[in-house]
Formats: sequence, C-alpha cells, structure tokens
Amino acid sequence: MASEAAIPGELTALHGVGPALAEKLGRLGVTRPVDLLFLLPQRYEDRTRLTPIGAVTPGSRVVIEGEVALSEVVYRRRRSLLCRISDGTGMLTLRFFYFSKAQQANLVRGTRLLCYGEARTGPGGLEMVHPEYQLLGPDEHVRLEQALTPVYPATGGLQQFRLRSLAAQALERCLPLLPDWLAGLLPADSPLPGLHEALRLMHRPPPGTDLARLAAGRHPAQRRLALEEMLAHHLSLRRLRERSRDEVALPLPRRSDLRERFLGGLGFGLTGGQRGALADIDADLAEAHPMMRLVQGDVGCGKTVVAAAAALRAVENGHQVAVMAPTELLTEQHRRSFTRWLEPLGISVVWLSGSLGRRERQRAHEAIGSGSGQVVIGTHALFQEGVSYRSLALMIVDEQQRFGVYQRLALMQKGAAGSARPHQLVMTATPIPRTLAMTLYADLDSSVIRELPPGRQPVQTIALPDRRRDEVVARVREAASAGHRAYWVCPLIEDSEELDYQAAESTHAMLVEALPGLAVGLVHGRMKPDDKDAVMRAFAAGELQVLVATTVIEVGVDVPEATLMIIENAERMGLAQLHQLRGRVGRGATTSHCVLLYQAPLPEMARQRLEVMRETNDGFVVAQKDLELRGPGEVLGTRQTGLMQLRVADLLRDADLAPLVQRLGRDLLDHSPGLVDPLIRRWVGDAAHYGNV
Repeated sequence: MASEAAIPGELTALHGVGPALAEKLGRLGVTRPVDLLFLLPQRYEDRTRLTPIGAVTPGSRVVIEGEVALSEVVYRRRRSLLCRISDGTGMLTLRFFYFSKAQQANLVRGTRLLCYGEARTGPGGLEMVHPEYQLLGPDEHVRLEQALTPVYPATGGLQQFRLRSLAAQALERCLPLLPDWLAGLLPADSPLPGLHEALRLMHRPPPGTDLARLAAGRHPAQRRLALEEMLAHHLSLRRLRERSRDEVALPLPRRSDLRERFLGGLGFGLTGGQRGALADIDADLAEAHPMMRLVQGDVGCGKTVVAAAAALRAVENGHQVAVMAPTELLTEQHRRSFTRWLEPLGISVVWLSGSLGRRERQRAHEAIGSGSGQVVIGTHALFQEGVSYRSLALMIVDEQQRFGVYQRLALMQKGAAGSARPHQLVMTATPIPRTLAMTLYADLDSSVIRELPPGRQPVQTIALPDRRRDEVVARVREAASAGHRAYWVCPLIEDSEELDYQAAESTHAMLVEALPGLAVGLVHGRMKPDDKDAVMRAFAAGELQVLVATTVIEVGVDVPEATLMIIENAERMGLAQLHQLRGRVGRGATTSHCVLLYQAPLPEMARQRLEVMRETNDGFVVAQKDLELRGPGEVLGTRQTGLMQLRVADLLRDADLAPLVQRLGRDLLDHSPGLVDPLIRRWVGDAAHYGNV
C-alpha cells in the first residue's frame, strides 16, 4: 500500500526552517513538510506580464519596469520617499512611508527597477505605495515570473516570499512521494485531474489560468481537492459511526405511562411525521449501544415536542437528560416549554445559564450532580468543567449545525457515565437535501418531519421595493391595533458607509417616530444576554408590539401572537436564512404575512430567490433551491462553517460532488480499507478521527 512514510516528517528538514519558523508555521496548521502542499493560496497575482507605464490604470495590480528620474524625501503630512520612474511611455511615482538609508541610497536617479504593486491616483498622478521591487543592472534582462504568484494565508512574522519558497521546496521534495489514493477510482470520463497535477496547478498556476474560475472555487484542480477533502470527512464520520456501535449505552425501554400522560395533556395530536420520528427514536433507545439520530424538520414542525417525549423515556428509567442549544435565548425558550410540559408530571427541569448568579449556578450544579435535576437545559456550558451528572442517559442537541460535528461528539464523550455513553438525538430546522445530508451526517441515522401541526396556516409572502416602506409601516400599525405583533428584521446594527443596508438602530428610531402610541423594542447581537432576553420576554408578553431585530432572532424564537414579519434588504440574504426568519411567524392559528423589502433594481439571482420565497413554504424545497442558486461567498453571514472545518471544499458550492463522495466511500471501505485512515489523517487529522477533540 502506498504511504507517506517516505516523505520527510520534520519541518526542519526543509532549508531555512528552524524552531522559530516552525512555530509560526504551526499557527497555520503546518507541522510537517507535506502540510505545505495542502496550505493552499487564498488568491493569485499575475506577475507574468510587463505593463507599459502609459497603459497602467488606477486600481490595477501590475508589473512595471523603468528608470528613476527623480528621488526625493518630502515632509508634508508625513515624511515619505518619492521616486519618479519612467519607461518612455509614461511616468509613475513610488511612495515609501517607511524606508531605510540603504533604500534611499539605492533608489537614486538612473537606477533601473522592476516593480509590482497596485496603482492608485495620488497627488501628482499615478503612484504605487510600498511596491515590491527589484534592482536591475544597466543591461540586465528583465525576468518575469513563469507562473501566477500565490498569496498564502498569513500569520504574524511570516512573509509571503518565505511561504512561497517553502511551498516550492515541498513541491520539489514531497509531491513526487505523495500517494494519490483515488487514482483509478474516479470515473473514466471524469474531468478532474490527478492529485499531483491538481496540487501543482494550485501552487503554480500557468499564465492564462482562469483566475475568475479559481476565485469562484470552480476550477477542476480545486474540485479534485474538494472531492478528496469531502471524502475524508465523510469517511471519518463513518468511522465514528462504526465506533459508536461498539460502545455501550444504557437501554431505555418503556417502563410507565409517563409519555402517554404527557401527550394526553398537550391538547393536540401528533402529526404522522412526529409519530414516525418517535418510533425511530424508541427503537434506538431500547438498544445497548448509543443512539445517534438526526431529526430534520421544517420550521415549526414540532421537533421540540418530539424531543420532550424522547426525554421522558430516559426519565422513567431513572436517568438524566441534557438538552443543549446554541444560544441563551433558545435555551430560555426550551426551559419554558419543558417546564410547562414536564413539571405537572413531577419532573424536575434545571436551567444552566451564564446569566445565573453564583448561588443559583451552585444550586443547579448540585441538582445535576445529585440527579434531582432530571432534565437539564443549557448551552455548551452543560459540559464544562465543574458540571458532573449522576446518570446522563440522553443528550439532545438543538440546531446541531451551530456546534460542529466533532464538537458534538466530544461533548458526548464528556457526558459519559462510567463505561456507558449517552444516547444522542440531534435536531435541525435547516432542511438539507438527502444527498448532502448523507455526506454531512454520515455518523447519524436520520428521521424527517415534513408536516406542520394541524391549524398552522402557511405564511403569505410578498416582495416589495423599499420605496413602499411607508405602506408597510401603515400595515404594521393596523396589525398592532388588532392585537397582533410584528418583527422588523435588519441585517446590520448600525448604518454603514460600505454596506447600504437598512440598519436596525436607524430603523428602530424611524418606527418609534412613525408609530406613536406603540411600544417598539430593539434587539441585536451586541446586547448583553440579560438585556436581550428582557426585550424578548417583553415582546412575548405583549408589552412590546413591534420588535426591530438583527438576524439574532433567526432561530428558535416562539411568539404565536406575532403574525407579521418584515425583512429589510431581503435581496442580500440567502434562501435558508430568509426561510428561517419567516418561520418566526405563522406559529399560531391566525394567517401570518412576510414582507420582503428589497432595493431595486433586483439582480437576476436575487429575483429568483425572492420568487422561491413567494411560491413555497416548504423548507425542503427552499433548501434544494438554495443549493441550486447560491454562489460562494454570496450569502450574508450564513456560511455554515460549524458543520466541518474545511480548507478547500464548500459544502453548498460543492454539493453536486456528494453522490461521488458516497460512492468512493463505499468503494474504499469495501475494497481498500487500509487507505481510509491515511486519507482521514491527511485532511482531518488524528484528533477528529478518534473523537479526542
């Protein structure tokens, strides 16, 4: 079997690398020479062409060659060295704010220079500030780069020229020894290159390489590396799933009528999807190895009721349940729901929050440690040092994608009671198409809840240009007068010169003035948790009729009386985020409305997104359309980096690779299992593979 054993293992084997430089490289995740091959450039510069100075335009990054016609130190607003250079087609100024006496002595009249930098308009015409330059002899021939110049991820004290030199060494010494474990496994008609060709192109793209394609992550070389990276993560999750089947958990069979009493007191029946998910969960909980199940469900489908019903199976067997959510706001909501449902059944619900005082936190710790706290709700603080469970049998993770795969698995290990691991139920309100879910959640069995509870009305969605904002304000006034409540969501907290988005603070001020007699609140991510929760509680209690918010309310807020959602700059958001925000209304029996305000004219992609929102309330349809429409980096703040820490792949952009990832995964596990662990180590590392995060 081909291996990487022949590749030098110590960074100091490379020329010029000592302990200090090795430490800096470690900050970039480079601990072995081979890691340099997978430290991929963030962008590229074209230094393969010489541009006449007369053809240089402001904003362009170019290579120029010329002779110093004038060199002087000036003392205006700040001391600077100015060098006027000419090549016969035009003149350009080089400006240095930081310079040495040696530089000043070298950059004298008559000196020939080769420079690279970004041209801009200065006080005396075109100039470059602190360009890279090279001194040329009187008759020296200009030597340009033969490939595009890579720009690598930076860290303090590590210059680009050093990284380029080290990467070149790795290409020469390590790449020929690097095994391509997918060679021969890809389809014969695959457009993807081999591993060596892909890495060589990524580090030294030849002149003429499509930079726009590289920037978009769609070049075949990137796709080849993205495929291998996704495959490594997929296999690591499959391995973790296999290991979980060998671990021991506490079986949780039915022992009482506790669940029947709970369901009977709800006042409504479960949907078919909820019953199906519970049947899957019950079958898993009866086993003596840990359940690892994902429940996917659209916004408002009733996942929390399913979670509470599952929790009762642990409680009636004399064990504890931990319910973990990503935000204080969501844990507070779960605390209210679980307390309302479970305390009448004699079950103790404990809330562990960062906002608790010292004595309250101490009491919570004591209840958890003694076992008197049967259902414990909180953020990841549930598994911090000092929190000890008497007998934790079930862990419920809400909004799983906010935590990350390996973090969740590590938390499960910390929650182990002796040799027994807790069962694990994870939930997400972000529907994911099946092919992608099989890659992202290869360690989990999956249940899907598609229906909404009876009585829920689909949200009526319209899109309006923001010039009609006054009409929308009037509609808010009308809804509030009828006893309803409204959300008004803005992407930013404060106004920004760079982003022409309607900011939450200015919108709040506008609505306070436009809606006299109504109480208008403001909530955003920079507020202290206590202040934020106080505003949300006031809105839920009806003390506020209108809530202006940033997207902090995207997940988990449940106010049935809220029937109107206005979203500013909807054209700038992705479908998944718009759908999550829309899901904050339509949670009662009254018809609700969502208004998508946009700035005209609409780009075509944004128009298609808003059209999808108008046409469907089905989160699974929305998720599929989102994958079809969304481009890399286009969505404002919704890239789900918590799912996996990826270097090349983008799970949304590269979703079409998922079927091939699954096929290759099966082939390797069935026919070449010895390649699985080396592939995982190459991309994921040992820690994530073995769960020791």
